[in-house]
Amino acid sequence: MVERSAVIAALDTVIDPVSGQGLVAAGLVQGLVVADDRAGFALEVDRSQAAAYAPVRDAAEAALKTIPGMARVSVILTAEARPGLSKPAGAPRTASLSKAAVDQGRAKAPVATDRPAHVRRVLAVASGKGGVGKSTVAVNLAAALAARGLSVGILDADVYGPSLPTMLGISGQPAYEDGAIVPHVAHGLKAMSVGLLTKMDDAMIWRGPMASQAITQMLTQTRWGTAEAPLDVLVVDLPPGTGDVQLTLIQKTPLDGAVIVSTPQEVALADARRAHTLFQRVNVPTLGLIENMSGPVFGQGGATAEAERLSILFLGDLPLDAALREGGDAGRPPVAVDPNGDIAARFATVAERVISGLNL
Repeated sequence: MVERSAVIAALDTVIDPVSGQGLVAAGLVQGLVVADDRAGFALEVDRSQAAAYAPVRDAAEAALKTIPGMARVSVILTAEARPGLSKPAGAPRTASLSKAAVDQGRAKAPVATDRPAHVRRVLAVASGKGGVGKSTVAVNLAAALAARGLSVGILDADVYGPSLPTMLGISGQPAYEDGAIVPHVAHGLKAMSVGLLTKMDDAMIWRGPMASQAITQMLTQTRWGTAEAPLDVLVVDLPPGTGDVQLTLIQKTPLDGAVIVSTPQEVALADARRAHTLFQRVNVPTLGLIENMSGPVFGQGGATAEAERLSILFLGDLPLDAALREGGDAGRPPVAVDPNGDIAARFATVAERVISGLNL
């Protein structure tokens, strides 16, 4: 196991070119996490010095890799603007995780805030259990909403297992312009994911506050819409469960509704009930329940009966279809690439019911 003291000592061998001190002594190391055989932190500098500190970041990574037993290193260079400073003319920027996203040691009390700027509705897609195909449903539902003529964005809020880049076939850090992250656009959807800010094989060794701050940054600092062209719906693909990320989202922005995804088996439906209970307790309307992977393998009708028991709308069922899996792996959502197919027709029904629930 790698010792925290060894990590700090290694980082202090890398000299800050401004202060002449080691990185830790200079106060540039933020949110340091050391776990087993890996370490990660944010190197925070002023935006005007970001390019000059890129070699320092590389040197820090190299220093950490020399520690015996160190298998994985993650150093994120974050560039924050100081008051009174502006972006140099013509200087390109890319988005990166802020100090708030990596400062896991100081969890703040929740403060209720407004919805993201120029976003008319925020829809959460949730599940109580992992492995029920929630992200696949979220992406294709977003595409189905866009096919109905709405302006749609999708936020991948699963910071530990971001899947949106794969499912939409997008990669590369988004641009950062005029104080806002510019989301990627794919299949008519504006998309943002922590998977676009990190390397594909990076392990998110973050505690709850760190993950929550990352979600807050992507939610509030992304240019989802403008005053002239507001976003109609922001679909938020939540991670499974009822933990920190879900609570952060609920506390940071008013949700206009939630859709819960489950497979037909009782083991999945039990967790779907917990998700519904969470939304009930925070006064977020559950717009309905979707049964995914319906058919002879996992069963059929379980979600229909559960929706009736919970007195919520049953939005529709989706069969266990290879095309959904293949489209997700290839970055080609079936709803977008085969709008006349059976899958698109099923999602069209779900989308119409969601639109009615959101009063759009």
